[in-house]
Formats: sequence, C-alpha cells, structure tokens
Amino acid sequence: MDQYRQVVELWQSYNIMSVTDLDKCLDSFRILFAFHSGKMENEDITYHDTREIFENGRVANYTGNPRALFEQQNQKMCYELLKEKIVKKEPLSMELIKEIHRALTGGTYDERRYIDNEERPGEFKKHDYVTGIHEVGSAAKDVESNLMKLIDEVNAYEGKDVLKVAAYLHARFEFIHPFADGNGRVGRTLLNYYLMTNNHPPLIFYDENKRMYYEC
Repeated sequence: MDQYRQVVELWQSYNIMSVTDLDKCLDSFRILFAFHSGKMENEDITYHDTREIFENGRVANYTGNPRALFEQQNQKMCYELLKEKIVKKEPLSMELIKEIHRALTGGTYDERRYIDNEERPGEFKKHDYVTGIHEVGSAAKDVESNLMKLIDEVNAYEGKDVLKVAAYLHARFEFIHPFADGNGRVGRTLLNYYLMTNNHPPLIFYDENKRMYYEC
C-alpha cells in the first residue's frame, strides 16, 4: 500500500482543475483502459483500432466485426460524456449510471435483447436472466431499490479508504447486475469515476488477468 500511496500523491500533485488538465493526465491511460475493458468482453477488439478511434475518430479500411468498432466508439463517447463531470466531482446517481450505460452500449444490443425482450441501452433490465441454472443478479423488480441503496451507501462514505470503497462499489454493482448487457464495462467505468472524483488515480483491468478478475 505504500507504493499505492505514492501513486495517489503523484496523481494529486497534478492538481487537476479543468477538462484540459484531465485530458493531459489521461492521454494514454484512456486508450489502454478502453482497450482492456472492451477486450474482456469482446475478443475482436484490438489496441490499434481503439487508438485510431480515440486519436482520429475512425478506423481506415476496417473489415472486422462491426460490433467491436461500435463498442470502442462508445468507449470514447463515454469518456467525453464523463470528463467534465469528473472535474466537477459530480456524485454517483441513478441517472449518471444510466447515462454511462447508454453511452457504452448504444447500437450494440443483439436481436434477442432488443426485439424479443425489448431491452434498451440506458434502461434497467426488464427480465431476469439465467446462466446455466443460476439467475444473474438482482431480480428485475428489485434492481432500482438495490442500486439506490448502493449509491446512497457509497455517497455517504466520508473516510479515507477510497480504493476499498471503489472496489466495493464495483463488486456490489456487478452482483446487482442491473442491465441486460454491458454490466462489466459500466462497473469498471464506475469504479474509475468514483476514484477520480475522490482525487485518486484510475485503474486498468488488464485483459490477460481477466480470469483472476472474474474470480474476485
């Protein structure tokens, strides 16, 4: 933890006061985070394509899976959506979480979710989902109340264990699993949002460590 404290002190020494300051500090981080967070969910995502999207807004002569491109374009849109909120240190809210989900999953819901189940980006799941023999997350009818309890609990915290609270937020969010898709990407984004709005540096969850990450 001594090493982490040193990293926190370095981050705080940057004295981020504007979106320009944040962009400068996160210049390479935002691409790495978007790549690894997306790669965990979609093997077709590449670092090259992610960098091209963040730096140039497009990928020339792209012939791969369109969903991979949409998902990484959404990662950039989400960053653009959040950076001013991070600087202003806006607290977590139900609407913020829905905005993040809408930005990250727009145009990516498959036919079964979008047409058959009438699920929508930015809206909580309408159905209960099962993996194997187990239901995934809170029942649809309980999502809003369970998520509100989590938001209130995290926002009320005034201690110094910011990293532990961020980890708790991520773990509890994934346990609730409020959306039909995209919960992992939203959860990782929320963790970093909470860290940065509490003057702590963001984290990268590396794709090569995803087995350990999922076990946690």
